[in-house]
Amino acid sequence: MPHARTGPRTASSRVTEQRLHIPIHLRWGDLDAFNHVNNTSMLKLLEEARVRAFWRPGAGEEGPSTAILDSGIDQGVLTLIARQEIEYLAPVPYQRRPLEVQMWFGKLGGSSVEVCYEVHNDPASPERVLYARSTAIIVLVDAATGRPVRLSDEMRSAWQPFTGPSIVYSHR
Repeated sequence: MPHARTGPRTASSRVTEQRLHIPIHLRWGDLDAFNHVNNTSMLKLLEEARVRAFWRPGAGEEGPSTAILDSGIDQGVLTLIARQEIEYLAPVPYQRRPLEVQMWFGKLGGSSVEVCYEVHNDPASPERVLYARSTAIIVLVDAATGRPVRLSDEMRSAWQPFTGPSIVYSHR
């Protein structure tokens, strides 16, 4: 269930300050030989957060108000990653408590959206750590033709409350 400052609250996901907060548990297989989350595994964790945030929940499941996309190629519309950038700020050690992936939209375009992410340790931790920041440009396309599809009014209505500034990277 979603959590807004004035709405219901659950441990599955919450919404505050125009950001979605999606908990994602690590798996032992996400680690590499250096005993921290591998850079490619981080992209999979972001993918999992994105699916939970935007795909409509199944029967008996709950999700945030942004979860309005139907999954599967048979639904007619696909979400494709056109570009992704990630900045790793600190190694992510294995931990049993979930990471918190904060998400918002930097831009809502005609047929694309800019999804912004920040990956933090668990909010209950005594010291907060920002592990990574990322941006993904997602394009909606017709499954049959591969041509871009405009964002629907339903998408804009659900996602507009979660727009905020795009991430500015430090580019060292």
